[in-house]
Amino acid sequence: MFRLDSRRPVRFCDGLTRRDFLHAGSITALGLSLPSLHAAQAAGLMPADRDLNVILLFLVGGPSQLDTWDMKPDAPEEIRGPFQPIPTRVPGLSISELFPRMAGLMDRIALVRSVYHTATAVHDTGHQMMQTGRLFSAGLEFPHMGCVTSFLRGPRGDAPPHVLIPRPIGNTGGGMPHGQNAGFLGKTYDPFVLNADPNAPDFKVPDLLPPDYISAVRENRRRRFREAIDQSIQAFESNPDARLLDANFQQAYALMSSAATREAFDLTQEPDAVRDRYGRTRFGQSCLMARRLIERGVRFVTVNQFETVFNELTWDSHGSAPFTSIADYPTVIAPNFDNAFSSLLEDLADRGLLDTTLILACGEFGRTPKINPAGGRDHHPNCWTILFAGGPIRGGTVVGASDEIGHSPKDRPVTPAEVAATVYHALGFDLDLDLPGPQGRPIPLVDRGIEPIHELF
Repeated sequence: MFRLDSRRPVRFCDGLTRRDFLHAGSITALGLSLPSLHAAQAAGLMPADRDLNVILLFLVGGPSQLDTWDMKPDAPEEIRGPFQPIPTRVPGLSISELFPRMAGLMDRIALVRSVYHTATAVHDTGHQMMQTGRLFSAGLEFPHMGCVTSFLRGPRGDAPPHVLIPRPIGNTGGGMPHGQNAGFLGKTYDPFVLNADPNAPDFKVPDLLPPDYISAVRENRRRRFREAIDQSIQAFESNPDARLLDANFQQAYALMSSAATREAFDLTQEPDAVRDRYGRTRFGQSCLMARRLIERGVRFVTVNQFETVFNELTWDSHGSAPFTSIADYPTVIAPNFDNAFSSLLEDLADRGLLDTTLILACGEFGRTPKINPAGGRDHHPNCWTILFAGGPIRGGTVVGASDEIGHSPKDRPVTPAEVAATVYHALGFDLDLDLPGPQGRPIPLVDRGIEPIHELF
């Protein structure tokens, strides 16, 4: 935050720095600290703007394909599981009874039932591949799709280009990066991370609200707020080395001083009925916040349904503590997703935003076809289902198919790299462009020859 309780100039032994001027929160956490957007434009990296937004709902833990969107009702009991398929709005297409609201919206949703990867069956590798399109190797971390969007598109007005809510993915057992930052693009393009539970009674946005010692500064005193900031930065502006007038610093200044941006995070402005419809859960309120952020200019929002797979109910249904049983799906996990996802689609459609907002809902892998002795299913990257909706996606579409027990793709296998290429293609990015890697080495946006899932468009 800007510190406004002192009239004296800010001087440091290592010279004038923005980092020390911003007393709380790093400006790099906002993804707005370097002028490389202009460099990208000058180099021809920024394509013609297709004004599309993206919401990525990451279903941490890995939903079971057989109990959700690729049911096998004719398979043996230990394969098909305890849930029944129900018809949807799309003739001939059924999904699990766990998602009654979604069933009425399937004409707006596309399923890809043949996603797979061949890397190690641990959460972290799946997190990396599904959010960046690649598996990290030799110390090279690839950027999250939202961070690439930040680099190529930059912000709209005061809003940060990429927001991650409610918190980053934490410990999932592998001790590896989860693919939720900017990787080799640098911390400048990391997402703005909320780091708070929007369902908490005392929720606030720590990096946008002023600190307690200036809590008396309110909206009706914004002029004094700006005057105090002007006094604090006067010494910096007189120093040409400070370079305070570059575009990215101005964007960070605007973000932290913008009432409109802060209001995007203020769920108290929503009617109780709307909040209830999304679900009074961390994920439900995060999806509602995602809608508000998109409305106010954020380009890419990542929502993590869970932060870990330990000691809470998640999609990670091994069957025994500290994990989840399949029997837990209908009590908390599936209704949590069904209400939030369905409400998000309905709200975006009602507000005229669904045509310009791509939604991707995915986990890091699927689950083993056979139910284990503990009453669960284990990690299975051989085949699983993901969901697309909105933007240019053809609703009611099913791409690919699994075999008779949901073990492997039978038709049209799809890799995580193709999923990333699909998002980039929807955004209008040239899949042949290169990003600036370490030591200036060009790194392809996607590996050469990778194509989007054309059947979705």
